[in-house]
Amino acid sequence: MVILKDSVTASRYATVPEEKAVGATYTPKILSDFVAQRIVEVFDDFPPDRPLRVLDPAVGDGELLLSLLQQLTNHPDLNINVYGFETDPQALSVATTRLRKQFPTIPIHFSQDDFLSFVLDNFGIVNTLSLFNSTTPETYDLVIANPPYVRTQIMGSLQAQRLTKQFCLSGRVDLYYAFLLAIAQVLKPDGVAGVIVSNRFMSTRSGAPVRRSILEKFNLQHIWDFGDSKLFNAAVLPAVLLAKGKNGHSLELPDFTSIYETHDSPATEAATPIEALSYSGTVQIDDGRQFLVRHGKLDTGNIPDGVWRIATERVDSWLETVKSYTWATFGDIGKIRVGVKTCADKVFIRSDWDDFSDDERPELLKPLITHHIARRFKALEPVNQRQILYPHEVVQNLRRAIDLSHYPKSQIYLERHRAKLESRKYIMESGRKWYEIWVPQDPSAWDQIKLVFRDIAAEPTFWINQAGSVVNGDCYWIVCHDPNQTDLLWLAAAVGNSSFIERFYDSCFHNKLYAGRRRFITQYVEKFPLPDPHSAIAKEIIAKAKEIYANIPSPKANELQEQLERMVWQAFGLFIEKVVR
Repeated sequence: MVILKDSVTASRYATVPEEKAVGATYTPKILSDFVAQRIVEVFDDFPPDRPLRVLDPAVGDGELLLSLLQQLTNHPDLNINVYGFETDPQALSVATTRLRKQFPTIPIHFSQDDFLSFVLDNFGIVNTLSLFNSTTPETYDLVIANPPYVRTQIMGSLQAQRLTKQFCLSGRVDLYYAFLLAIAQVLKPDGVAGVIVSNRFMSTRSGAPVRRSILEKFNLQHIWDFGDSKLFNAAVLPAVLLAKGKNGHSLELPDFTSIYETHDSPATEAATPIEALSYSGTVQIDDGRQFLVRHGKLDTGNIPDGVWRIATERVDSWLETVKSYTWATFGDIGKIRVGVKTCADKVFIRSDWDDFSDDERPELLKPLITHHIARRFKALEPVNQRQILYPHEVVQNLRRAIDLSHYPKSQIYLERHRAKLESRKYIMESGRKWYEIWVPQDPSAWDQIKLVFRDIAAEPTFWINQAGSVVNGDCYWIVCHDPNQTDLLWLAAAVGNSSFIERFYDSCFHNKLYAGRRRFITQYVEKFPLPDPHSAIAKEIIAKAKEIYANIPSPKANELQEQLERMVWQAFGLFIEKVVR
């Protein structure tokens, strides 16, 4: 697919590979066959008196259509017509050759065009134009798809704005969001769609509009979250949605299956992750990996755009217990922010500022926190402390760029790099000063005590910062709404570093990356629970967290952390459990 990029986005993402820019991730046969089988299993409206219309809106090399047609050969009397869209002429040629070789009698209607444009033109507001010689395009019985994955930052803001407007999306969307909603428009009411997507939309804030729209526009049948099963040779963590058109029939909550790698002992064996889906619990596959397979129902928290999670009786009971002991959440005690983003780190961030002479070293330096010094409760002592030249201040409650004339050494240094800084056209075009950093956050908050945590980690890593440091964009941070209640940060550090919070995360979000790593981002962490800080157990937890901080690093600190583990579980009315990573 050709993505138009505006000048700002093009300058920031000029080095993105073409494959990533167009979202080209072709489907492996094992997953194509799985989706095709599921589609045919639930489709019960085979037309006896008209063609069965089959669509792939992003044909690629044709693997999905091949799998679906092979499944349909069990119905030899069907009059099948195949339709597809693909903007890559080479891929379209390969797909055409493959399908005609294996299914020479089936009519193929491929178009070298953009499916989204087709839907907008024919099912939208203006410019009705059919690619199939009809002023009113027909809809489709079966849709099988692996839409391209292209984030807003890569596709460009102009293209993104068009898509968000036409498909009623918002925020930092992905191209496949629009594909999902476009498929809903072309699917017959009793038709069936099987769509491979990234699982990110199920739990991220930007995915909220598409979550709501999927439930409004489809009768969702089943969700499979394939997590870190590595079915793709790409960073995508896939999910499969199986849905019927919105035909007005009542439908109970759709089934939900998840499979994620684990190190727990297996109870059974299977050849592949696909075969492992037939079981529950821990399954070992032929390559030696173990996977935890869970089956349940979709739970959105009774909110139309709520986070999608798998609900089982055991998990729901566990969460109810946690809820009964929850006093507040992390998001209640303070705003969770990502760190600063300079978009010119080599200029602003250095570890050799001390090598500058006293006459040259800029005045506006602040210590910088990065993930390199991450450690539970108390950061590592860096050998060469990174510092950031931070040219922002707050005056009368408003953030502004510092007047460089008051800081001559900083001005001389920045002037030396002016050409580099002015090349950040998005800074200039937004009307800001050439020496500002792109995301400065709140300058008045840096001197407050902060809770800092890593974005991506196999285990949660939260620590307290009392040194007035700036937090870099690879970490997140919290300061208390009430600066006099900083004990809440110590309580949050204790909960955040516990195996309890890992269990809570996996029960509510279960958004793991490869190698068991989790994403600790705002929309997850703000929902982390806290026990009542006035309770006796919470006061003990706060004191223990401070004691750990004072004794790091030492064997005593490790012993104290083990004690704290049991206390956190107890604070939520639970016995400590083993949490498998």
